[in-house]
Amino acid sequence: MRLKALLLSAVMMTAPLAVQAQSLNDAQKTEMGDVIRAYLLEHPELLREMAEKLEAKDRDAEQTARTEGLEKNKDVIFKLAGDAVVGNPQGDVTVIEFLDYNCGWCKKSVKEVASLVAADPKLRIVMKEFPIFGENSEHAARAALASKKQGKYWELHQALFAHEGQVTKDVVNETAKGLGLDMAKLEADMKSPEVLDTIAANYDLAKSLALNGTPAFIIDTNVVPGYIPQNDIQGYVNEVRSNGCKYC
Repeated sequence: MRLKALLLSAVMMTAPLAVQAQSLNDAQKTEMGDVIRAYLLEHPELLREMAEKLEAKDRDAEQTARTEGLEKNKDVIFKLAGDAVVGNPQGDVTVIEFLDYNCGWCKKSVKEVASLVAADPKLRIVMKEFPIFGENSEHAARAALASKKQGKYWELHQALFAHEGQVTKDVVNETAKGLGLDMAKLEADMKSPEVLDTIAANYDLAKSLALNGTPAFIIDTNVVPGYIPQNDIQGYVNEVRSNGCKYC
């Protein structure tokens, strides 16, 4: 048993397994596998410990990516001309939201953002169209950005999220028409380089910031994936106002 324990230690703590395995015959490889399996069955807590360390490593890697991504891309994050801005365009603090019109948590977030806009006249909110749920979402994102040209972004944005069910291309077109948008102009603007380049830039930004879903928020140096309620967003904003902006 002592010999087997030593073998296990050698496997786990010295040279890489692939290199060691090359020097073993089939019988030795089988025995090694049996030893490892038996040890893990006797000590399953090791698997939990390994999983926790892996998760911690992933979190550290994400945080590093976000810190570096913010510094490298701050101008594109906070000042990309193609993005839609609601609230106060000259606000003292900027809140960034990555969103998709077919995201259930984004649908919930729109109410929080609307309340923030109403409650805090000094707040600037940048909408990062980040369509990750297929062609319908991409169509909606392009239509929303194109509606800026007609001064209807915020109206269309809220109306699309107010729709019950999937936001399809037909839903987008019917909603835009109902709001009085010039559909011929909208369709032309949806194909414009500005709209297409803005969405492409937001995909690149999300990748650089290790953001894989929607919604996601950025408040100065704080990158917060997932839904957060109005009070929590306001808390981040108040903290930035107290400590000063680095990026916003």
